[in-house]
Amino acid sequence: MKTRLMTVVSGIGMLLAVPLWAHHSFSAEFDASRPIKLRGIVTQWELVNPHSWIHIDVKNEDGTVTNWMIEGGSPNALLRLGFTKHSLPPGTEIVVEGYQGKDHGNIAVGRNITFPDGKRMFLGGTESEPADPNKK
Repeated sequence: MKTRLMTVVSGIGMLLAVPLWAHHSFSAEFDASRPIKLRGIVTQWELVNPHSWIHIDVKNEDGTVTNWMIEGGSPNALLRLGFTKHSLPPGTEIVVEGYQGKDHGNIAVGRNITFPDGKRMFLGGTESEPADPNKK
């Protein structure tokens, strides 16, 4: 009987904890009015849940380099879109199109990437292509 009670209590506790894992929305972190296009070199690709992260070094006009973090879709979504764990090795040059973070820092959500050979791939985010804020 005690085991059954503990199982029920544990189950209820897990159900109550679900909101703690809530997913953020696009508009909570990113600004649809600030589209970006970055050309950079991949330094790291993190295939982690709930979102993947691409770290790229972008050369600025003054010659300095800024590291950007680009949020992509979940690993599962990217694999279904044709990515493999070897798609973005360090040193790969890519162009990322997306939207900058609301804090105007070096973080963005990627909509798609383009490789030097012209191949273009969607980054699989749930809201990687928000509606145009100027349309009514």
